[in-house]
Amino acid sequence: MRIALLTLESTASAAAAAHVLRETSQEVVFLGISDPFRGGVARTREIVARCGPRILPWLFVEFAAPRLLRPRGAGPLAAAAAARGLRPVVIHDINGAGQAALEAARPDLIVTCHFDQILSPETIALATRGGVNLHPSLLPLHRGPMPCFWAAVDGDGYFGVTVHRLAPRIDAGAVLAQRAVALPAGATVSGIARALHHAGAEMLLQVIDDIAAGRERGREVAALPYRPFPDRAALKAAAKAGVGLAGFGDYRVARELGGVAA
Repeated sequence: MRIALLTLESTASAAAAAHVLRETSQEVVFLGISDPFRGGVARTREIVARCGPRILPWLFVEFAAPRLLRPRGAGPLAAAAAARGLRPVVIHDINGAGQAALEAARPDLIVTCHFDQILSPETIALATRGGVNLHPSLLPLHRGPMPCFWAAVDGDGYFGVTVHRLAPRIDAGAVLAQRAVALPAGATVSGIARALHHAGAEMLLQVIDDIAAGRERGREVAALPYRPFPDRAALKAAAKAGVGLAGFGDYRVARELGGVAA
C-alpha cells in the first residue's frame, strides 16, 4: 500500500512521526511537512492576540526551537526520511499547490500526524483508501489544536490517544483505535503531547497494516464541542492551577529535534 505521510516539525510529534516513517512496512511515497509559520507574523499575532503572552514559551518550544536550534538535515524525522530515500516537501497549502504534489504521488492512504492544516474532501479523495489521523486525546474529548492543554486543565485524568478516519469535520471521523495513557503528575502540556504521540505511534502503525490487509474496524462517535486555542483567561487559570505549558526539559528535547524544513 502506498502511503503519503503529512506531519509537522514540532517537539510534540517529530519523534513519533519519524518512528512511523521508519517502521511502517508499507511503501511511503510522499512526505509532506507543514510550515507552521506559513502565515508569517500575522498568524503568530493572531494566536497571541487570543492567548496572550503566556503562550509564547510554548510556541517557541513546540515550533520555533526545532527549526532554529538544529541545522537542516538533522534530527530523527530528517534521518528517517533519508533512510527511506524521501525528499520532504514543505506544504504551505495542502488544498492548493500541496494538493497537486500529493496527487502526483498517487497514494492509497493519507496518514496525518500533528499536521496543522485541514484537508478538504477533495484532497482526502486523492487517496483511494482515504486518510487517517493520530490525535493526542481520547476522542470525542478535546477536539482541536491543543487537546493536551484542555485534558490537563479539565483535571479528570482522561489522557490518551486516538487514531481516527479523516473527515471534513475537525477530529470527528470514525475511531479506528484508542488507548488511555497514564502520565506522571506535574507533566507539562508539551511533555504530555510528546508522550501521547509516542504512545500512539505503534497504534498508528497497526492501523495502517490493518487497512492494508482489509481488517479496518471503525466506530462512529458523536462529536463533542471543539476546543480552540485557550484564551487569556483560560491560560491564567491554568497557571494558577499549576498547569505548565513548557519547561526547561522540553527545551532540551526541542534542541534534539527538527531540521527537515528550510
